[in-house]
Formats: sequence, C-alpha cells, structure tokens
Amino acid sequence: MPELIAPTTRLHSAWLEARDEWGPGLHEDGFGLEPADEVDPPDGFAAWVARLTDDPTAAGTDRGCTYRWIVEGDRVLGGIALRHGLDGQAPQFGHIGYGIRPSSRRRGLATWALGRMLTEAWALGLDRVLMVCAVDNLASVRTIERHGGLLEGVRDTEHGPARRYWIKAWGAS
Repeated sequence: MPELIAPTTRLHSAWLEARDEWGPGLHEDGFGLEPADEVDPPDGFAAWVARLTDDPTAAGTDRGCTYRWIVEGDRVLGGIALRHGLDGQAPQFGHIGYGIRPSSRRRGLATWALGRMLTEAWALGLDRVLMVCAVDNLASVRTIERHGGLLEGVRDTEHGPARRYWIKAWGAS
C-alpha cells in the first residue's frame, strides 16, 4: 500500500534508484530538485532533504512548499509538491506538481497522491488550486480532470505549450 511521506535521508539509495530510472535531468516537478543540488553523496542528499523538509538550519529552505514522496515499503515511486501561494514558481508550474517513476505508472498513484495534496491545500486555506501540464501529457490531463480540474486555457511556456487548470476546493463556489 503506497503512502505519502516527508522526504527522508533513510531512502537515499531508493531515491537514487528512482532518479536513475528516469535518466539524466531534473526529473519531475514533485521532487523540488534544483540544478545545484548534489544528491549522489550522502552529505549533499542530506542538505537537499533538509531544504525540502523546512529544516531551519538548511540553507535555502523552501518554506513556501510542502514536498512528499510517494513510497511503498522502501521503494520511492514518485514525488509531489504543493506550493502554498500563487507566487514564485506557481504561476508557471501550478500549485501542485508531481511525477511517478516510469515503472510505477498506470497504477493510479498520481490521482491518489493529488487527492491527498488537495486536502492539504484546502487545510492551508487555498480555495482553488492551479494545475499546469504539458499539452500532450494526457495522463496528467486525466488525473487533473478526475479531481474536477476546469481548463482555463493553453499558454506557451519555456518548455512548450501547457494546459492550465483550476481545481476548486470541495464546497467552494
């Protein structure tokens, strides 16, 4: 049974395995990986995890975002991030971004994780959440629409055209 957990150094090897399955690059939005992050050595991984988990001693702590890893046992299946406001990266990437490693796709994990993060968004007081995905990412389109996402439109971004959806809080008008 999958669960959402805060990033942890305990899963260093498992996270590296997931990253290696994706191949080179910054991977998916839900991990909060920046170009300068050195995650291979244990100390670099620990510094990155500290930044993601709001450790007040970590340089560059991201207090405006909640990160969760999608895990099953000791296996990292994906990541999901909730940006708390509509500033910073949220206008470009949305309030919530996620990614599921290739071998774990088509199991409904993104839909499941998005539902849990929407609950966290409503608890933070957000009455609607912006979701952004590539025009040709039909799996994300289905995931967003399953949660009531309404298409605002398509905009050009530095990564190509992207669909923009809004999901209203349950019971919000």
